Amino acid sequence: MSNILEIHDLYVQVEDDLILQGINLEIPEGEVHALFGPNGGGKTSLMMTIMGFSKYKITRGKILFKGQDITEASITERAQMGIGVAQQRPPTIAGVKLNQLLDHTLQAFPEKEQEVHQWIKTARVGPFLNREINAGLSGGEIRRSELLQLLATEPEFAMLDEIDSGVDVEALELVGRLSKQLFASKSGQHIKRRSGLIITHNGEIMNYVHPDKAHVVMRGKIACSGNSRIIFETVCDSGYERCLECLNREGVILG
Repeated sequence: MSNILEIHDLYVQVEDDLILQGINLEIPEGEVHALFGPNGGGKTSLMMTIMGFSKYKITRGKILFKGQDITEASITERAQMGIGVAQQRPPTIAGVKLNQLLDHTLQAFPEKEQEVHQWIKTARVGPFLNREINAGLSGGEIRRSELLQLLATEPEFAMLDEIDSGVDVEALELVGRLSKQLFASKSGQHIKRRSGLIITHNGEIMNYVHPDKAHVVMRGKIACSGNSRIIFETVCDSGYERCLECLNREGVILG
């Protein structure tokens, strides 16, 4: 099985701060991986770097997508190649309404019209289709809108940044079902699904999307990797100090 995403010895800086230090990560095609870690550990920074946000300056290392070096590629180029992201706190996009964005998508893929209209109903975004994107929306509404956009554009590699945080129980169930649909098996390929990367703190999304593997990111480094459920249960029981203890035993120092 080939890797859809490869990250080699990645160092990233924001202004004068080094925020990622020597990240190595491989995600095979058809796999979804989860990222755990304390606040400020570097999870979102890694995701934003993969997407190509200019704030995150790569000072060393490289990122490969489907075998192609995208280290210097722009956000637009990465999106065109098939990378998409649902941000935790996306900006309001003045002058652009959600229905205009969806109409633009349907111009490129008119055969998806019926499917997109069904997703609009499922995501319950009808009341804010005519609003500027993210304007005045609650956390749950933003997450539904972000997931709808990913479902409509169908990226080959989808990233979700804390899609299960800051929503009530009812909204969480809907967000979970949309996420499950996003990573569902492809038609005619029952064991292959869309690849992706999910950041989660509370682990609720794992009741809907079952990651193949998980990684703990601390102080800008990947502290450990393994079975997603075992890692999550260990973190719930012992906190992230357990990860530091494992690193200390192995002689790894986080700076």
